Amino acid sequence: MSKRNIMLMIFVCFFASISSVKADYSYVVVNDSINVRTGPSTKYDSKKIVKNGASYNLIKEDIIKDEQMNGSCDSGWYNISFENSSAYVCSEYVTKYNVKDNPSEEDVEAKTECHLKMKEAGFPSSYWNDLCTIQMAHPTWQFKALKTNLDFKTAVEKESSCGKSYIASSKPEDIDTSCKNAYTKTWYPASQKAVAYYMDPRNWLNEKHVFQFLFLQYENSMASVYPSSVVGIIQNAQFYKYHLSVNNNLGDIINTAGKETNVSPVFLATRMYQELGTSDSLKNLYQGNYTGSNGIYNGFYNFFNYGVTDECVKANGTTYCGLNHAKNKNWNSPLAAIKGAATNLSSAYISVGQYTTYLQKYNVVPNNLASLYVHQYMTNVAAPSSEATTTYNSYKKMNLLNTAFVFYIPVYNNMNNVITNSNQGATGGDDTTTVTKYDISTIVKLSGYQYDGNYIKKIDPSTKASDVKGDIEAISGTSIVITDSKGNELGKDDLIGTGSIVKINNGVVEESLTVVIKGDTSGDGRINALDLLQVQKDILGSYTLTNAQALAADTSGDEKINALDLLQVQKDILGVSKIKQ
Repeated sequence: MSKRNIMLMIFVCFFASISSVKADYSYVVVNDSINVRTGPSTKYDSKKIVKNGASYNLIKEDIIKDEQMNGSCDSGWYNISFENSSAYVCSEYVTKYNVKDNPSEEDVEAKTECHLKMKEAGFPSSYWNDLCTIQMAHPTWQFKALKTNLDFKTAVEKESSCGKSYIASSKPEDIDTSCKNAYTKTWYPASQKAVAYYMDPRNWLNEKHVFQFLFLQYENSMASVYPSSVVGIIQNAQFYKYHLSVNNNLGDIINTAGKETNVSPVFLATRMYQELGTSDSLKNLYQGNYTGSNGIYNGFYNFFNYGVTDECVKANGTTYCGLNHAKNKNWNSPLAAIKGAATNLSSAYISVGQYTTYLQKYNVVPNNLASLYVHQYMTNVAAPSSEATTTYNSYKKMNLLNTAFVFYIPVYNNMNNVITNSNQGATGGDDTTTVTKYDISTIVKLSGYQYDGNYIKKIDPSTKASDVKGDIEAISGTSIVITDSKGNELGKDDLIGTGSIVKINNGVVEESLTVVIKGDTSGDGRINALDLLQVQKDILGSYTLTNAQALAADTSGDEKINALDLLQVQKDILGVSKIKQ
């Protein structure tokens, strides 16, 4: 009998045994670290925080509506069986499954084939189920086993040496008390158990967090897929449309630059999209035909905002900074500009073996063995998972999750060894790990938002505070705090709204920025009838908006609050057109 048929029989028997125990039931699998609560709302107490991968049987099949008027879990709650009692989890952070009475032979065969595929790829059996769950949902994604040939316990000990890894947690089991290295009031040296959790790839095998293993180098096997993926990312941006109008196909240019510099064209396109946006507000940087009071820079291009530092912009303006940098670098064509930027992105990390976000934190397969466990971009143990969330959300927003992504997922030796907090890992350390050197405005910009004096903008309505927190912390490497206008810290499921305060510390200074979401004057994080009423009352003179509320009410951007803004808020509520942040 063939190996394939033997495995098929095992699966059939396995499912048959499930059926004999319990005929049919539904369960949920947790996709993120979440609170299990005593009732269907965040107003109820948390029983426990459970982590990615935990599964629980459902007591009721239907989703239960959030009990609060402005719900903290818009998607509703599942009623689960938790530690022999009833409890609730937000449905947004779990996936529901049903165990069938008699799974079809096709279902079993597909699962078997996938397990065989993962085995042949070099993954241990403990990876198979989660990888196959993702593979079934995204058949275009490729998973490759990255053999580190390192003992997992040894790697954890090295990564938990004093000064190398920090965690924003006050739980005793997460903190290495033998490390006396000072950091900030909210960051602590990570214990071996904490480091082990974040280092173990098996804890992050879901469709969101797997993006910390996304391959950032050029992949020859994706050569035929890159062109359409790149165009899919930038096709709605003005910089792409402009260059098409002058017979420059940026899609082809990006692919050429990526291949010649060994950087993923998808990565380049995404970074370019993030830097220039969809509007023409930075057209001087990408059109190459600028003549102004601060110089003549015809024939030079800058697609990645290199040289556009806050200090330079304050003194000389964005155009001068960007195009002067391009001129100094001789970026005298779109190809030269994109290749130059790609070379910069590649040289420091990607080309030296740190070609995923995970590897930029945990350098476990370096080109130079002398760099093993050092030359790491960040000290925050959660940074790879936070950046993965940001990347995933970006691709999801652009409807690009069907792209043929390639993921390199580390595999260690002896991964099931028990990790204890002996504190023996905190013996010395090195100065090769770095915290961010960015100023606050740059951190905000790189996080995908807009820094405008005392305000932080370009946050979409109905965005959770935890998402903004994760985006910023992934860049800053330090913990941030988000409160409402009264100073109460927002929880994981709370929406961030106009008037909320984002406190960012870059390790040197701290700034408090007030949130402005256009259309949301009430500060509840949504655009609704209350906002419409407040704008109307302000126009009539019966209500006075605060400075932040006034900025949110000026949806048209003409520095006036008038009938046009009122109309735009109304159209957003009705779903006719969305307010541009």
